[in-house]
Amino acid sequence: MKWSVRIGTFAGIAVDMHATFLLLIAWVALSHWLEGDNLSVVLDGVAFILALFGCVLLHEFGHALTAQRFGIRTRDITLLPIGGVSRLERMPEEPLQELWVALAGPAVNVVIAGVLYAGLHLAGAWQPIEQLGMIKGSFAERLMLVNGFLAAFNLLPAFPMDGGRVVRALLATRMDYARATRAAASLGQAMALLFAFAGFFANPFLLFIALFVWIGAGQEAGLAQVRSVISGIPVTRAMLTNFVPLAPGDSLARAVELILAGSQQDFPVVENRRVVGILLRSDLVVALAQRDQSSPVSEVMRRGFQTVEATEMLESALSRLTESDCPMLPVTRDGDLVGLVTMENVGEFVMIQAALKPRRQLAPAA
Repeated sequence: MKWSVRIGTFAGIAVDMHATFLLLIAWVALSHWLEGDNLSVVLDGVAFILALFGCVLLHEFGHALTAQRFGIRTRDITLLPIGGVSRLERMPEEPLQELWVALAGPAVNVVIAGVLYAGLHLAGAWQPIEQLGMIKGSFAERLMLVNGFLAAFNLLPAFPMDGGRVVRALLATRMDYARATRAAASLGQAMALLFAFAGFFANPFLLFIALFVWIGAGQEAGLAQVRSVISGIPVTRAMLTNFVPLAPGDSLARAVELILAGSQQDFPVVENRRVVGILLRSDLVVALAQRDQSSPVSEVMRRGFQTVEATEMLESALSRLTESDCPMLPVTRDGDLVGLVTMENVGEFVMIQAALKPRRQLAPAA
């Protein structure tokens, strides 16, 4: 994610902090200073928000480590002012697996709240709730209450929040995945309207949550629809076969010539029908500013790339494309290049299939 800084790695999962998170810290410090006009109050406020986001981070690791048990890798976790975001390679295919992954995050908050409750009970350090506030009262008791709130809030059925994913998982045990996603997304967008309405009259922060839920629900529904269209379709039906390859010894000038002469932007680099690299337009532009145009493509091409076999399904190719930072996926048969798959041509294939679907449904049975 752009504007993010890596702050560490745990269990093979990178943890990033978005730059805007620093604005949150600055705002908390300023608001506490204006409220208390005291350095200790400011430090307490900053410490509390850091402890809170430590709990948010543990919440996200609950999702990530549970997904890991089902063979799903998490690319990274990013801390944002509105919370944490875990980027899983894919969502679990089995509804019950998605159910466990969705519940794992709130369960972590429940455990944290339970541990804090036990500690406060043993220490006899309870304070009346009316004496608690964002900058006053027992630190541990405030953190316990916030964790309870996080668990409850995340379990609201506002897809794609945790509660919405629980709803989809339960619906997917009784209907197909795409239909379950559409139903959960509709419920999520209805919840987003409620958040927005409440935001106008109560806390304006709910407006940001409403926007996040509305956009996220729409994106998830669209992705599920795409997967339902391409399910069971071999990659050979959607791959590009009309493309121009480059050879390792071709010059950068040759690549520029091909870009200007046609619509192709990225090129497979082929030697003896085997893909040995990929030249992206973005890499070419950077190289042109640093090298002579007579430089060979082999000096600029990417050697680390993924491929897909012609016998595989298009859904597998799409998953590989979304996992990779390369917009092109060579399709091979016995090691030889036979086609290319890009996000653009997958999108066009889905669009055409969606347009043809009503016609197929109206066609008379033979």
